[in-house]
Amino acid sequence: MKKKNLNEMSFLDHLEELRWLLVRSTLAIVIMAVATYFISDYLFETIIFGPTRPSFFTYTYFCELSHQIGFADSICITEMPFIIQNTEMEGQVNVFLWICILAGFILSFPYILWEIWKFISPALYPKERKNAKVFIFFSSLLFFFGVLFGYFVVIPMSINFVATFKVSEVVQNQFTLDSYIGMVKTSVLAGGLFFELPIIIFFLTKLGLVTPKFLRKYWKYAVVIILIVAAIVTPPDVVSQTIVAIPMLIIYEVSIFISVLVYKNKIKENV
Repeated sequence: MKKKNLNEMSFLDHLEELRWLLVRSTLAIVIMAVATYFISDYLFETIIFGPTRPSFFTYTYFCELSHQIGFADSICITEMPFIIQNTEMEGQVNVFLWICILAGFILSFPYILWEIWKFISPALYPKERKNAKVFIFFSSLLFFFGVLFGYFVVIPMSINFVATFKVSEVVQNQFTLDSYIGMVKTSVLAGGLFFELPIIIFFLTKLGLVTPKFLRKYWKYAVVIILIVAAIVTPPDVVSQTIVAIPMLIIYEVSIFISVLVYKNKIKENV
């Protein structure tokens, strides 16, 4: 059946399109989640619980960096003084399912973007519709970079901080499986979605909801928020906080640059 033009579609038609977008996207996530079942041993042992070991790549790299900048072993990690325990009967089953779903979402993200593009494309100009591949490529690339940033930077920093922080030597750290997995999910998804900020700003500027002037006006507040987030998820040292804050500041600056380009194009089109 021929797809209706945007102007011909009623509100119910839009809802129907949205419903099928959600159905196809959910199906893609489920398929990829099932696929991860076959690599579940590697997924959990190497990826999910990798940051709990001192031999993890990030800890090794930061230790080498510490030596290079003259900090000796100040940020080297030789042990992880905590254990992860399951306190619920169905805890490990629930964790297994949710991690597979998370992996399914990450792996199917480009396809979900394609579905979103198909949904919004009727509202775009013909020349803008031709940029589907560019949109999906850069959006997916930014998302995967954000996921990697959350995994290799935010998670290790967070684990290092909470594992070594003590109010007293009497207290031993014994983290629940749910709290650890929750931190992993939040860090990875937050990283991926934050790195989508340039794409979000692109569309908000196109719609006239955001302007470069607005972003510059609140630049100082954005910097403060980013520094606070970096301070929360990292150990209390300048090096770690800088490593987390710099990529986030760059993403915000890129978003402003994209907003400027889009805003200028809108002005030219209206002249």
